[in-house]
Parts: sequence; structure tokens; C-alpha cells
Amino acid sequence: MRVREWDPRTASAAEIRSLVETVNAVLATDLPEDPAWVDGQVRDYLSETMPGERRISWVAEDDRLPEGESEIFAVVSMLLLGDIGVLEIMVSPRLRRRGLGRQLVAVAARRAYLEGFSTIGVEAIGGTPAIAFYESLGFEREFVETRSVLALSSVDWPALTVMAGSIGAGYRVEFHPGGPPDHLLEAYAQAKLEAQDDDDLDLAPRSSDPQRLRDSLDTLHKRGLKPYIVLALHDESGVVAGLTEVVVPAHHPERADQYDTIVVRDHRGYGIDRAIKARMLFELRSAEAGLREVQTWNAQHNESMLKVNAELGYQADRDWFEYGADVSQLVQSLESID
Repeated sequence: MRVREWDPRTASAAEIRSLVETVNAVLATDLPEDPAWVDGQVRDYLSETMPGERRISWVAEDDRLPEGESEIFAVVSMLLLGDIGVLEIMVSPRLRRRGLGRQLVAVAARRAYLEGFSTIGVEAIGGTPAIAFYESLGFEREFVETRSVLALSSVDWPALTVMAGSIGAGYRVEFHPGGPPDHLLEAYAQAKLEAQDDDDLDLAPRSSDPQRLRDSLDTLHKRGLKPYIVLALHDESGVVAGLTEVVVPAHHPERADQYDTIVVRDHRGYGIDRAIKARMLFELRSAEAGLREVQTWNAQHNESMLKVNAELGYQADRDWFEYGADVSQLVQSLESID
């Protein structure tokens, strides 16, 4: 077994195929209801980052074969942003419980330490071995979200028509595939400020200024993540009163990812959340013929959005946990284990 730093930008086509096979083996074991990955812009998805951020990856592979031709058994990537490194680790199910995952965490933690990062964060999915694994290494649970999944085949479209039209007087709803137009970026960024939550470990920080929004949208497109935006605009003031964002990934185009849904505090109580999310589903049905499902994540204390999602037809699926660890303590503990 060989562990080496790995750059998806220069990886061979065979390596990308092997990595996709390993990801799909992990999904089949841990998340059997999730769609398998296809090789749709996977190289771009793994390579592109926001300005000022970096992603470093390592792979574990068969050391009997030359680099570029070997089978990839496991991968760890670490996104470096701010003062935190965000880990993602996948190990082939047939090679688990042999210390490989711990070895990969140690490699990433040492790099984070050498580069001056103070914290490592990671998402762990409920009902998978990742929970016990990270807790055994000393990661502490910081935040919990519930993932819900909506099958478009189960949507009550007549009821959704009523929801899409049930918005208070003085508001209009607009659909913007690809992202909001330039003249709305400032108002859009202001609305995004409503989404800040001090309880969240912030493993995927939101863009809440116009330039970062432009960079974020550009990065999404480069990674093969097609954004769709629905806005509620207040007629009198012209402000963005509410927004909802969905992204369709090229590497699993049958299931879209819900990003932020926000209703600005001064505009709550007018049915905006239901109207914009319902409108989004109609637009997705029209724009993405191959789309089958949409998945969303909500904090367990966000009762209002959980209620809206239930009315739309979302079904609660799994809890997702964000964990954090002090880098220096993690490095020290892993070295003492070794």
C-alpha cells in the first residue's frame, strides 16, 4: 500500500475512473439509496476552489503498479480556508478496519499543523462507521443537521401550484438559472447575511458580499455544479426579500442539492418560503429532464423550514454531524497511537 499526495488536475483518466469506483463502493455500502457518481466533470469537481482557498488530496493505492495506473483504494482531501481545514475521507469498504483511515487523517493533520491551521473539521453521516471512527480520534460534535430527500415523482403538483401562488401582495418571484443578474448581486448579498449562524461550525461558509458571490458562482460552474436561483423581490423597496438556491451536480445529475433558503426577517409571514421553494421545483422539472430527487439539509431547531419541507413532500433521511478537532492535539494523539 502506498499513500501519496495526489493532484486531480494532473491525474490520469484511469486514476479518475478508479476513484469514482471507490466512491461508488463507499456509497453502495454506507448510503445505498444515494445515486452513484458518474464521471461528469469529476476532475473539475475535485480541483476547483474559491480564490484564497486550497484543496490538498492524498490517495492510498496499490504499490505494485506504477503511479497513474494503480487502483485507488482510499482518498482524503482537505480544503484549507480561513483557519480551518475541512476533511473528506473515503476508504473502500473491503479495506476498512485496517488503520488506513487513521493513517490518512494523520497525514492531513500533520500538513494542517505545518501550515499553521488550528482546527480540522469534518462531516460524518449518521448510521455510518464514520461516527465511531472520528469520535475515537477525539473529534467533538459541534453541529447537527437532518438531511431530507424529495422524490419528484411523489410531488403533489396541483398542491404545489397553490403554494407557488400563495405569496403576499407586494412581492414578485423571479427565476434565474445560472445565478442572479449583476444588478441584484448587492441586494442578494445583503439577504445572504441573514443566513449566518454562530452554532454552525461553518465547514461551507456562505458568500455574503457581491465579489465573493461572483467568485462563488464562477467556482460552482467550473466544478460542474449548475446553480438555479429563485428570488422573491419586494416591489416597493426592490430588496431581495427571500431566495432559494439549488445546484445540479454533473457527477450525480439525478439528485440536486438544496443550498440556502433565506427569508429576510422583515419580510417573514407572507408565504415567501413556500412560494419560492415551490416555484423552484416547477423550474427544475422543466429545466432538468433527468432530475429525480432533491436533497436538503436543515438544522433540527429550524422548525419553520422543516415544516415547509414536509409540506413540499420531503422525507427525513439521515442526520449529518459536523465535528471539529484541535490540530495540535490531533497530531499529538495520532503520533502517540502510532
